Amino acid sequence: MNINPSENTKLYGLNNYFNEITNLHINKKMPNKILLSGKKGLGKSTLAYHIINYILSDEEDNKYNQNELTINENNKSYKLINNNSHPNFYLIDLLVEKKTIDIGQIREMISYTNKSSFNNKPRFILIDNIENLNKNSVNALLKIIEEPNDNIYFILIHNNEQTILPTLKSRCLIFNINLSFNEVLKITNLLLDCDIFELLNDDLISYYNTPGEFIRLIDFASTKKINLKETTLLNLLSLLIDNVYYKKNKYVKDLIINLIELYFLKKYKTSKTKNSILYLYQNFLNKIKNNETFNLDDESLFLEFKSKLLNE
Repeated sequence: MNINPSENTKLYGLNNYFNEITNLHINKKMPNKILLSGKKGLGKSTLAYHIINYILSDEEDNKYNQNELTINENNKSYKLINNNSHPNFYLIDLLVEKKTIDIGQIREMISYTNKSSFNNKPRFILIDNIENLNKNSVNALLKIIEEPNDNIYFILIHNNEQTILPTLKSRCLIFNINLSFNEVLKITNLLLDCDIFELLNDDLISYYNTPGEFIRLIDFASTKKINLKETTLLNLLSLLIDNVYYKKNKYVKDLIINLIELYFLKKYKTSKTKNSILYLYQNFLNKIKNNETFNLDDESLFLEFKSKLLNE
C-alpha cells in the first residue's frame, strides 16, 4: 500500500499532537520553528502534512476536515503540494543516491524565503530527515531560522534514533512523538484494513516496531513473494542475507539490522548465559557503527552473523 506521507489523507493516532499544534495556530501562538521527533515510521511527516493542509486550506473549498482528521483530496492545497507547485510550501529531503542533505538544498530554500509572497498566507518549509543534514547545511540552516522572514514557518522531522546538533534542537519547540505498542497495532490494522497477525508470524512482531515499519515490511515481502505468516525470524534473516537483497537497498540493510537486534533480544530472554549474549550484541553494534563511520560494506558483517549465530 502507499504510505507516502504527502498522500496520506487520513491521520491515525496522532490527534493529540495535531490538536495541540493547531490550537497554537488558532490562538496565534504557533512558533515559527517546530521539531517533530520520534522513531521512524510513527507518522511524523504525515502529521506535518496534515497541519500544513489544515492551515493552507482554511479558506478553500473542501477544506481540511478537523473532526475526522482528514484531508479532502479535492482541496486546492492538497493537489498543489502533491504536484510540487504550491507557492506557500517548500520541501527539503534526502535526495535519491545522496547520503546527506547538502548546503545547495539549503541555499535554494533560502532563495525561496527571500522572494515575495503571492498572498498573505503563511509559508511552510518542511525539512524531513534532518539527521541527514551535514555540518555545512546545518550551519546555513541555523542562520536562516534564527530570524526567518515574516509569516514563514519551519517544520523539521527528526528520526530520534540518530543525533542532531544541540544548537539546532535548542532553537525549536520540540514535540516528542510516541505511541504505545497497542496504539501501533491499532494504527497498523487501520492502515491495512485487517489484523496484522493474519499477515505476520508472531516471531516477527517486535514491541519496538512502528506502523510505517510494519507496512514497509509487508510491502517488501509482497514484491519478493515472501509469505510472512509462514516465515520465522531466523528464516527471514537467512533469506535476506542469502539473496543479498541489501545490496544498494538501504531499507533492506536497515531491516536486517533491526531483525538482528530482535534476534539478540529474543536470545537474551531465553539464554542462561546473558552476559555472553550482551557481549555479542554490543560487539555487533560496534561493528555496525564502524561500518557507517568508515563507509564499509556490510556484506562481511551479515555473513559473519549468519555463519556464527544463525547456523549455530
